[in-house]
Order: sequence, then C-alpha cells, then structure tokens
Amino acid sequence: MTAAPQTRERRRLRGLPGFYAVVMRTAVQSQFQYRTANYLYMLGMIAEPVVYLVVWSAVADAQGGAVEGITAGEFAAYYIVWTLVRNMNVVFTPYGWEQRIRQGELSGQLLLPVHPLHYDLAYFAGWKFVVILLWIPIAAVLTLVFSPVFDVTALELLVFVLAIWGAYLIRSLLLEALGMITFWTTRVSALYQLWFTAELLLSGRLLPLALLPGWAQTVAAWSPFPSTFGFPIEALVGNLSTGQLWAGIGVQLIWIGVGTLLATGVFRLGVRRYGAVGN
Repeated sequence: MTAAPQTRERRRLRGLPGFYAVVMRTAVQSQFQYRTANYLYMLGMIAEPVVYLVVWSAVADAQGGAVEGITAGEFAAYYIVWTLVRNMNVVFTPYGWEQRIRQGELSGQLLLPVHPLHYDLAYFAGWKFVVILLWIPIAAVLTLVFSPVFDVTALELLVFVLAIWGAYLIRSLLLEALGMITFWTTRVSALYQLWFTAELLLSGRLLPLALLPGWAQTVAAWSPFPSTFGFPIEALVGNLSTGQLWAGIGVQLIWIGVGTLLATGVFRLGVRRYGAVGN
C-alpha cells in the first residue's frame, strides 16, 4: 500500500529540478526581453545607497577619516556591494499573495501539481542571473566615482556567493509566509510596513550593523534581518574571520529552515480556509 505513494514522491522530486530549470530559463529569457526596463528599475534603486554613501562618507571625513573604524573607502565598498544584495533581495511580496487570494487567482494555481511557492522561487531566481549581469557595469561606474577599498580573499568571495542566495531564500520564504496571512485578513499592508521598518533598521540596509547601538545589535542578532543584508555584504567587505564567515552561513541555514516551516505550515492551514470559503 505504501509503494505507490513512495513512487509518486520519487517522481515528484525528480521532476522538481526540471521544473526549476524550465521556469528559471523562462525568467532569464523573459527578463532579457525587458532589459531596458530592468536597467531603469535598477538605476532607480541606486539613489538610495548613493544617498547613504554620500552622507556616511561626509561624516567619516568630518571625523578625521573614519566612523567607528570604517573609512570613506570602506563605506563606498559597503554600499556598492549593497546595490547587488538589494537587487538579490527583490522577491515575491506579500502584496502578490493578497492579489492571488482576494481575486481568486490562487484557485487555478491549486490545480497545478507544483506548489505556488516553487514557481515564485524559481522565477525570481532566474531573474537574478539577469540582475547580476546588469549590475556589473553599474558597479564599475560606482567604483570609478567613489573609489571603494576592497581586500577580498577567495574564501570571502565564495561565502559571499553562497550568502546572497541564502539571503534570497530567507527573504522569499518569510515574505511568502507573511503574504499568506491574507487567507485570514483582507489586507496585509500594515504588517508588511511593520516588517519593512524593522528590516530597514536592523538588517544593515540603512547603515552597517557596527554603527548600531549595542542593544540594537543584540536585537538584530536574534532576527533574520542581518542574514538578508548585513551578513552578505560584510562577508565580502567586512574582513570577517573564517569562523565568523561560516557561522553566518550556519545562521542563514537556520533561517531558511524556519522560513520553510512557516511558509509550508501557514499555506496548509490557510488553503483549508480558502477552499472552505470557495465552496
């Protein structure tokens, strides 16, 4: 009696990598068709880190060349890498789930053999390869303008590559779970704004985590936010020790696990309510 379900499960697992490959390839092809729009979107996002960079560079110069040991050149390196990490963190938002549920789009997706979460993860992951390619010339221009200080080892580069994808997964899973709250409420915007505010202050997005007060650093350490912004950036430009680099990856794995449990658990509970309402 258990052989047939086990066989179906093995087939499903074999088919999932193929599904991801197809959807990611489709995303790459689709986003290259709109590369001008992608570039304009990315250029629009440059304004935020440039403002941060100019402000903190000015503060560093006014304080004799450094703020808490961070020089203007190191600030430049931080916020240039920030631009890539920020674009890697563009994921399917809670507003998307709000639209799916409120407008009934989820009904058709539930008929498919693959969880909607897999499609979101695969499509946005494919988009990231386009983002990385488009980011390179932007980073080159910012490097020429702001003269960042980089001292990168092979290990730091490896951990950075792992960390930006880990950040993508963490933010995707947690925001998908947050969006699924729409199963119980008509609007998720207030919760999302609260999340965004906490993320802005505690992630390393607004300023390097080393510049936060001690109590704020403690609060941030118990949240997923540094794993999505601060750690990936610091892995490349922060001169972290080998132990700190791998510890950061370990923390990311924990949050990926937490996000997976939350996203799948909330979906299972919510879809029962959605199905009951639909009937």
